[in-house]
Amino acid sequence: MAKKRKSQIERSVQEDKETNKWFWWEDDVLVFNILGKPSAKITKIGKPFGNQLKISVAAAPVNGKATDHLVKFLAKEFGVKNKDIEVVFGRMNVNKQLRVMQPKRLPSVFKER
Repeated sequence: MAKKRKSQIERSVQEDKETNKWFWWEDDVLVFNILGKPSAKITKIGKPFGNQLKISVAAAPVNGKATDHLVKFLAKEFGVKNKDIEVVFGRMNVNKQLRVMQPKRLPSVFKER
């Protein structure tokens, strides 16, 4: 039975990846790809662009400070603590992947399909 449930979850995750391309769910963890724009005037969530979500960050890309600023901003947006957001890859790059553990709320761009 557990094997059947696991395959259902894997199929659901794969369907989410194909449908949304830039974000998907792994159980209660939201995973998404970001195209960051550091040194912007304001920090804001933009629109999906291919398989990434554009996010402008009002911090310079120096020693990962823009990523730190991004994580703090997104923690407030999702209603979680900073430690609940994992930067999977791209800490020092504009292309990133993040995992948000049990988000309490979702920005509107995640609700649109």
